[in-house]
Amino acid sequence: MKLSVIYDSRTGNTKQCAEWICEGMNRIEGIEAKAFSTKDVDADFVKASKGIVLGSPSYYALMTAEMRTWLLEEAPKLEFGGKLGGAFATVQFTHGGGDLVIQSLLTNLITIGMLCYSGGGACGDPCIHLGPVGVNHNKEKAYLEDFRDNFEVYGERFARKAAELFG
Repeated sequence: MKLSVIYDSRTGNTKQCAEWICEGMNRIEGIEAKAFSTKDVDADFVKASKGIVLGSPSYYALMTAEMRTWLLEEAPKLEFGGKLGGAFATVQFTHGGGDLVIQSLLTNLITIGMLCYSGGGACGDPCIHLGPVGVNHNKEKAYLEDFRDNFEVYGERFARKAAELFG
């Protein structure tokens, strides 16, 4: 089963988190997950995917304008309806609005007919309520590494749920 992670990234942080999600997804037998920048989406792969996770950095507590524009223009062409959807965010500060970015992404996915997966808050630690958020002050790139496990676990949980629903 194919799963896609689509992201917008300015500094490389969101790209890194997308790759970690794919690592987690690919640990589940039968899953083939790939990450794509909004600028370089493999339309055929995404159309064949049963689940799609979107990620954006937080800019003024919102998804980037590029991600919003991409969602409006490209998502309808990629047949998102009926698929499993999820979201994640990256921020420069702990209270940088990552939860608001995720809520906005999930709202967009619901609006275009997707089933949304939050991350499995009932699955135990790490408790991921809406989707994972990575924090990096962009002064020390290694700081983001502290959040790696959350992204990988989220990927595993998302892939398991997709396999359960569409397997």
